[in-house]
Amino acid sequence: MFDPTVYDNLKVAFENVLYDLDNLDESIHITHRRDQLEMASMSREFTLQFCLRDHAAVTAEVVLRSSLQAIAAEILETPGSHPGCELELRFAWVTKEPESRCHDIMAVMQENWPDQRTIQHVHYLFGDESKTYNVSTNVYFDRHVNEEQMHDIPLLCDHMVQVLNKLVMMHE
Repeated sequence: MFDPTVYDNLKVAFENVLYDLDNLDESIHITHRRDQLEMASMSREFTLQFCLRDHAAVTAEVVLRSSLQAIAAEILETPGSHPGCELELRFAWVTKEPESRCHDIMAVMQENWPDQRTIQHVHYLFGDESKTYNVSTNVYFDRHVNEEQMHDIPLLCDHMVQVLNKLVMMHE
């Protein structure tokens, strides 16, 4: 019988919570889903992107990763290993005013996840006359997450929706 890994269990937990917010609560809309197995490194990555209903301009994304080393240590029950996954949260939007918006967004992220590493990226298309900028903010949890944090997943997803609401208000 198949024994699911920490990655599989966390992935299903995120799917359950976020799809319930989409289908039952109708507070969000899932816009993209990806579950990849990287054959070269035998690593796995799951992403689930969503936006608020009727506010597609700002998106949020949960990213869950597991390396070959973590999966092997878990399956082989390596003594002293602590199986877990990497967790990252991403928020993205398009703006014409990146300078003022980026400072405000960074303040929101640091207020909500003060202990996590946060990085913003600003991208633009050279020569684009519209002068719009694609901005993304990534929140990295610099520790592995595992089933011990399973009960935190609904709270984390609700918190992401609250932050998404703040970002949408700032975007408008």
